[in-house]
Amino acid sequence: MPAGDIETFHVDGAWHNRAEAGETYPDRFEKKADAVDAGRDLARAAKVEHIIRNLDGTIGERNSYGHDPRNIPG
Repeated sequence: MPAGDIETFHVDGAWHNRAEAGETYPDRFEKKADAVDAGRDLARAAKVEHIIRNLDGTIGERNSYGHDPRNIPG
């Protein structure tokens, strides 16, 4: 299991996924949607947050798949 959150990002003409701890997965994706699907699966399996970056590196979306505090109203 990866340590830390999973991040989907673009570099060198392809989309990739990596764990917050620095582990980059070897898969390269031509389409962002394919990389996001793979990153989501990794985040769900590890019960961590999935951070999806835009082409310019800014955070476009964040999704949490575990360790959410239960005492927050709403």
